Amino acid sequence: MTFQEEFLILLKARYSIIYVLTIEEDRLEYTIRNVTINKNYSNLYVWDFIDGYGLNHIKNEFGKRNPLEALEFVNRVNSRTPSIFILKDFRRFLKDLTISRKLKNTLQLLKVQPKTIVIVDSEIQIPSDLKDQITVLNFDLPKPLEIKKELIRLSKNLTIQGSLSPKILEKIIQACQGLSLEKIRSVVGKAIVIYKQMDENSIPIILEEKRQVISQTELLEFWSVNSTLKDVGGAYNLKRWLNARTEIFSQQALNYGLTTPKGLLLIGMQGSGKSLVAKAVSSEWKLPLLRLDVGRLFAGVVGESESRVREMIRITESLAPCVLWVDEIDKAFSDSEQNLDSGTTTRVLATFITWLAEKTLPVFVIATANDVYSLPIEILRKGRFDEIFFLGIPTVEERKLIYEIHLKRFRPDTWNKYDTRKLSKKARKFSGAEIEQTIIDAMYVAFSERREFTTNDILISIKETIPILEMDPLRTEVIQNWAISGKVRTA
Repeated sequence: MTFQEEFLILLKARYSIIYVLTIEEDRLEYTIRNVTINKNYSNLYVWDFIDGYGLNHIKNEFGKRNPLEALEFVNRVNSRTPSIFILKDFRRFLKDLTISRKLKNTLQLLKVQPKTIVIVDSEIQIPSDLKDQITVLNFDLPKPLEIKKELIRLSKNLTIQGSLSPKILEKIIQACQGLSLEKIRSVVGKAIVIYKQMDENSIPIILEEKRQVISQTELLEFWSVNSTLKDVGGAYNLKRWLNARTEIFSQQALNYGLTTPKGLLLIGMQGSGKSLVAKAVSSEWKLPLLRLDVGRLFAGVVGESESRVREMIRITESLAPCVLWVDEIDKAFSDSEQNLDSGTTTRVLATFITWLAEKTLPVFVIATANDVYSLPIEILRKGRFDEIFFLGIPTVEERKLIYEIHLKRFRPDTWNKYDTRKLSKKARKFSGAEIEQTIIDAMYVAFSERREFTTNDILISIKETIPILEMDPLRTEVIQNWAISGKVRTA
């Protein structure tokens, strides 16, 4: 159901107060005007703290800097004419006893008069004694069809060289998803000023704007990646699983009847390539990658964590289809944490895993964890993720492949001069990250001696390195036993 449809239903059902969550006040006002036109709602009044009812034809600036008068005006308007009163930023006054009491008294009149109050704000803060009287609606960021109409309008109204092809238009629309309509207008205008047209050159500018907008949330990071599954050594079962789902978000998949995938939980010791897989999936599937810093969900004042996770979900879904990378989920949702924060972790976890199980929008979640024993059992239950994979210590052949991948990156012309088979045999119990580091250490030594690094330099580095498996064999053995028992799949 669209916002317009749901809003009209609430009006017809005589809901007295509707709380609309949005960052786009102008677009919301425009939408409400269009929704209510020819619907007998002839009067629309808009109030804000600075200008009062600035556009009111009865008495200009009535209620200016006076939220109590703003509610008094609701009582004064003709009770026979259906009216809507948009009150901006009004949640800041709801905690005031005078305002709260006045609103409750006004509610008694609204029950018998065709009037509706619409509170508009970017955050939800409703006092407990008003929650039963207020209904919350989300006014989502513009959908692809609305973005398309706006881009076509801009291309006609602005001086643009050349025509916009359907293929380029589709790419620009996808790049704009997750931005407000006002932000889209600004960034497209910026691209036109630079390139004198709207084409593929506009996309990096739009993505950079999106990166800045997302970074302001302090919850999500927008990542640009070039890694592919070819950069992941081994993990053949995982690669087959992913390759079989490359077109999972396509229209053909929907027509076939496939449900939206939930995601993956990757378990393994540090340096086993879990983060690399998340980046590779985003690149292979041509989807934007968002990284969630789970620790930041619990930053700030008490009570904000639940609203932060809801905000994360809203932003992520507005960018769908996309990949959400939840790094080191075990550190945020460990059982020990739940016992120390008066239930905050439990509530945030409940919201997060409920969304994982019930989400319908195409957001593919890739969560990584190092310590499987610290994870709550709720996360491991079937239905939260499509599959759980264990990334263990690479085999000899996998280590050889990993050495070749990194050497091709560092020395693309001479990589085959190195004895990767000998290196893989010596690097027993080494993770992928540790293998890469042995090459880097060898390069540092050779560079300091003003020469090219050799196989022998890497062998010396291997000898001097203690792999993490030997530092913490018990934890790794526990995870490996899970894989052997079939509780998780071996990648």
